[in-house]
Amino acid sequence: MMGQDPGAPNARHDCLFCEIISGSVESAQVYSDDHVVAIRDISPQAPVHILILPKKHFPTVDVLRENPSTAGRLIAAATVVAHAEGLHETGYRIVVNHGKHGAQSVGHVHFHLLGGRQLSGTLG
Repeated sequence: MMGQDPGAPNARHDCLFCEIISGSVESAQVYSDDHVVAIRDISPQAPVHILILPKKHFPTVDVLRENPSTAGRLIAAATVVAHAEGLHETGYRIVVNHGKHGAQSVGHVHFHLLGGRQLSGTLG
């Protein structure tokens, strides 16, 4: 998989998603461009559950307030993937978790794209 150079100053060797982006860890990639990669979640919470990752390491969504172009690229990539997966006709959800109480499980910002069935109306 093409991705961020594992020797790049921003890559974190202790970050699972940086390792996936570098190609050191295998993943089921569904999308990639110069700034973003999308992979299938290994523990899907819906029939379609894809993670949208910036290739540059950002630990949390809070950091994106200083990098609004990255936030826009993540949303744009999520919509491209949603169309490719056929979710745009029936609907989908984009979720981003922040910190312990927000259930962020990996310290690399990522958006969850969920769909493929009627999702519940509860979010918390």
